[in-house]
Amino acid sequence: MLEILRKRRSIRKFQDRPLTREQKGALEEAILRAPSAKNLKSWEFIMVDDKEILQKLSEVRGGSSSFLAGSSVAIVVLGNEEVADTWVEDASLAAIIAQLTATSLGLGSCWAHIRNRDHSPQKTAEDHVRELLDISRPFRVVCVIGIGHPAEEKLPVPKEELPFEKIHRNRF
Repeated sequence: MLEILRKRRSIRKFQDRPLTREQKGALEEAILRAPSAKNLKSWEFIMVDDKEILQKLSEVRGGSSSFLAGSSVAIVVLGNEEVADTWVEDASLAAIIAQLTATSLGLGSCWAHIRNRDHSPQKTAEDHVRELLDISRPFRVVCVIGIGHPAEEKLPVPKEELPFEKIHRNRF
């Protein structure tokens, strides 16, 4: 696991090739194994591999999520606020499990934050994605994870550069 954590970096450039059925299946299994509070499974997911939809998703937040257009698949991570008050945490855990699984498969990934972000002065990012994908209430959009075959290489952050000062012992 530590080796996967070392390798995982935000990848924003992808090769133009699809994921295999096995890779998609592994990602789906992994997110469905994500923990959730009281095992209520307040998360749900939309797997997007349609290039036209990926392009439209990439325009969310004024293009700060432009990497989604080049991804092979995007996982739209939803939380059901009526199932558990921990829907944000549950969905976030599933999102990082998707990213770690992608890394374990030799794929790259990047998180596009949606919740509490603006798409434009008139519309939230969440409303933009909600309208684009026909997402109804009570589902909320937490993020979109773009996944694909990396077209860039990023080295692991050296252990000496980790912010160990952020770890406190016994008391803050």
